[in-house]
Amino acid sequence: MPKINMPDRAELHNHLGAAVDPPIMWSIAHSQGIRLPSKNYWDFEDLITIDVAEGYNSVAEVDKALFYWTELVQSSPEAVETSVKSVIGGGYRKCNIVIHELRFNPMNRNRSGEKDLDHIILAAIRGMDRAVQEYPQVKAGLILMMDRKFTFTQNEIILAKALKYKNRGIVGLDIAGPQVQGFKLTRLYPLFRQAKKSGLGLTIHTGEEGNLREMRDLVKVIRPERIGHGFLAWQDQHLMKELARQKTVLELCPTSNLRCGVIKSVAAMKEIYQTLYKNGVKLTINTDGPEMYRTNLFKERQFLVDQGIFNSKQIDEFNRNAMKATFIK
Repeated sequence: MPKINMPDRAELHNHLGAAVDPPIMWSIAHSQGIRLPSKNYWDFEDLITIDVAEGYNSVAEVDKALFYWTELVQSSPEAVETSVKSVIGGGYRKCNIVIHELRFNPMNRNRSGEKDLDHIILAAIRGMDRAVQEYPQVKAGLILMMDRKFTFTQNEIILAKALKYKNRGIVGLDIAGPQVQGFKLTRLYPLFRQAKKSGLGLTIHTGEEGNLREMRDLVKVIRPERIGHGFLAWQDQHLMKELARQKTVLELCPTSNLRCGVIKSVAAMKEIYQTLYKNGVKLTINTDGPEMYRTNLFKERQFLVDQGIFNSKQIDEFNRNAMKATFIK
């Protein structure tokens, strides 16, 4: 599609492990000598992407089956730099993404401590800088992610790195990962408060799976600027009212929600998303990772319109919400 027909777009919720074109990942794997399950490229592409017909039922299943491989392939400074550059440049060429936030967990790319975290993070920054040098129309920023399966100390280290490179392109902090038995998000509240006080943007994965207790308390106590997914709030009138009052922005990822199995059908999605919108919750539309889910922002828009979930005017509103909600200064 010619650029002249595309509006400026913003992508706020994009995981590095789900965003790199499979041929690039294939080349990176071979350049690093990573032993893959198959020597056939098409098997590899199937390994790191999700088709409509594949039946996943949880984030944990996707994390174990796909992110294991993508994060392994990206586990070097050279791989991270190449990956980041390709995602930001590709997003501009394919969908005219001029505001691009890309998130990743550096500790999932340092081979359990074999690689230095600072080298991984600086490589990501180099990749971002190279991309915006080639495409000066783009503003980009990186979000460092903590993980529910990590210890407090590990997550504290990730926060420290985010603060260290805050003036170099790290714009925010997140926590993600599947639900873990015994995990309590409240234990990380001191880290969230420190991030906010220090000027980092705060977006938290919650309200995608499980019960709403975690999300209710987070919104009440921490008041993050944005929430990753968060669509389960549709079940709670009071929570939706509070999200609207605080102007908390939800980062919706339609195709991902369906292919991960956290929303079971298009009909259910329509009810959920429209309930949020009718209750005044600020929404944005994102991919979660265009290559893994075989999508992009243009396809997400068309899907929502074609299925009668939202109209073009509403999706334009969500894009404006994203432009305003970015952590990139």
